[in-house]
Amino acid sequence: MMGILVHGNNHFILSGPEPTEGEAIALARHFSLVRIGKPVPNSFGKWEIRNNVFRENLEWAVIVPGESEISPVISKLLAEVAGRGVVIRACSEGLE
Repeated sequence: MMGILVHGNNHFILSGPEPTEGEAIALARHFSLVRIGKPVPNSFGKWEIRNNVFRENLEWAVIVPGESEISPVISKLLAEVAGRGVVIRACSEGLE
């Protein structure tokens, strides 16, 4: 399965099952953390960051609230995904 995890104006295309709210928050925290001098993490348990995924292959979408607004480009992508019938879930809490 492929999906999109949105956190503020950032997003990650992931392979793996749709995360629960707690998992989505942990994923956003993990992938958003900048680790100076270390390679960018590309996997976290059942999920792995993917590149070059066709938007038609996105099967889930989860939004984790952030300090900034979702970018217009990602808003458009979410609208397209929702237009195909994919439910977009919004977490009730953001990162603490």
